[in-house]
Amino acid sequence: MTLHGDLAHELRRQILAAELLVGQPLPSEARLCEQWGASRGTVRQALAALRAEGLVGGGRGAPPVVRSQQLSQPFETFLSFTRWAATVGRTPGQRTVEVARRPARIESADALGLDEGDPVIEVLRLRLLDSEPAMLERSCFPIHIGASLLHADLDTHSLYDTLLASGVVLVAAHHVFDAVAADETDARLLGVAFGSPLLRERRHATSSSGETLEYSDDRYRSDLVTFTVVNAQAAHPALIRTWSPDADRPAFSI
Repeated sequence: MTLHGDLAHELRRQILAAELLVGQPLPSEARLCEQWGASRGTVRQALAALRAEGLVGGGRGAPPVVRSQQLSQPFETFLSFTRWAATVGRTPGQRTVEVARRPARIESADALGLDEGDPVIEVLRLRLLDSEPAMLERSCFPIHIGASLLHADLDTHSLYDTLLASGVVLVAAHHVFDAVAADETDARLLGVAFGSPLLRERRHATSSSGETLEYSDDRYRSDLVTFTVVNAQAAHPALIRTWSPDADRPAFSI
């Protein structure tokens, strides 16, 4: 890792561990240069990374200040919870609750272009950050796509790598976001109260031909994960996980 990466990692760790609290200023650029034996440019690179993640604010001569203790995920790593968690210095984990063959329910049938009651493979996994429940993942696949998952060890092997090994390639995804109340399963597995607000991401992942091969209903603890949309005049919008708790707002999609 580079020096600016090491510095960003350490400051991120201090923020997420509440060693630096929201509203508290970080050490000055001069102090960080002295502590790390780094140039001002290196320190500014590290702080820029934390600003992009929404953890740090300040600028234009103002000292950097902790803005949030929630993690953000860039769009380019969106399908990989594990990859994202590792890039922000957290230890990812998962616990497979269930992999089962079932009749398709109406919502998943519509998403996958199937008839209600057609056989599908459903996967229920609890995703962890530093062993703490962060997201509950409900994924559904047509039977011919998801059959390889029935006997896979999804606690130690990537779901998408398992699909890839069986010739299933997902190349694009459509995401719809809204807020939902935690049901009994959500509450029990995520360790939140029944009815607590969760951020829901519904994902349609498609093949190169545009066929929907996965429908997923993922529910995030809003105190741990956020989404924001970043727009630039010369670039496509980038998606970073940011929470909007107003359930009356319409969902947005990318």
